[in-house]
Amino acid sequence: MEEKLMSILVVGGAGYIGSHMVKRLIEQGQEVVVVDNLSTGHRKAVDEKARFYEGDIRNHVFLKGVFDRENINTVVHFAAFSIVPESMEKPLKYFDNNTAGMVALLEEMRDHDVKRIIFSSTAATYGVPEKSPIEENDRQAPINPYGESKLMMEKIIRWADQAYGIKFVALRYFNVAGAYPDGSIGEDHGPETHLTPIILQVAAGQRDQLKIFGDDYNTPDGTNVRDYVHVLDLVDAHILAINYLKAGNDSDVFNLGSSTGFSVKQMVEAAREVTGEPIPAEIAERRPGDPDSLIAASQKARDVLQWQPQYDDVKEIIQTAWNWKQQHPRGYEDR
Repeated sequence: MEEKLMSILVVGGAGYIGSHMVKRLIEQGQEVVVVDNLSTGHRKAVDEKARFYEGDIRNHVFLKGVFDRENINTVVHFAAFSIVPESMEKPLKYFDNNTAGMVALLEEMRDHDVKRIIFSSTAATYGVPEKSPIEENDRQAPINPYGESKLMMEKIIRWADQAYGIKFVALRYFNVAGAYPDGSIGEDHGPETHLTPIILQVAAGQRDQLKIFGDDYNTPDGTNVRDYVHVLDLVDAHILAINYLKAGNDSDVFNLGSSTGFSVKQMVEAAREVTGEPIPAEIAERRPGDPDSLIAASQKARDVLQWQPQYDDVKEIIQTAWNWKQQHPRGYEDR
């Protein structure tokens, strides 16, 4: 069968990043199949041209049915829980969903001779970095169960490649932000834990103030420093990774980041400029499992995948998120 009639399976395609991936792939004329259990995703976020299956990748009967019905040649994996504080409280939930979910998915790929997977890994696999910016071959020593579960997924996938020839690209990324520039889809979690949408909830009058968790970190202004990447730049890197594997290249790992760190205070200040709102903030206790600073060296992705992020100004990233917020004050309830 011709390549163009084959489908790309996006697991977790109703989530924040997954829905942007689906929309982008469909814009490029790809056949897209989406699997999502809607535990954190939104059915309304999924492009209507995608074929949607509601179910859990840990359910072998369900997942086998999808692989039997669809002509899948590549899998893009976004179906993981990703809230660090929750992982500290509920580690088994994270190992079950993230790590066992990856095993179930790889088993169906093996049984259906699907040989390519792009996988969302994370900067959290590095733990507290030994240097900054972090490079792909730096030590991986997670300090929370979320990062540990993703590191285990990376290790499992390497052995699956060795045993079954399933080629992978693991993309380790940092803080994802922004939305489709036209405001059609965006970030909507319940409860919201990500910094940018929380800041914008304060700007929109939906929260009284922002809590900044700790101001005594070893950073220039004492607040956590993170590397922010626009969701579309991230999605484009996934598409480049698909093409990289299609070209017959070997499995590899890439960091995705803007290479520039922004502190929580800097993000709040940028959002004040973009929105014109005061955005009151107060300092609160540190959260467990939060490193001081996480900044990616993403030169490898730029060199090997030819990745060229379009959004390098954090204000532009926040502006796209604000477009979504203004058009959909209550997220997908307003669609």
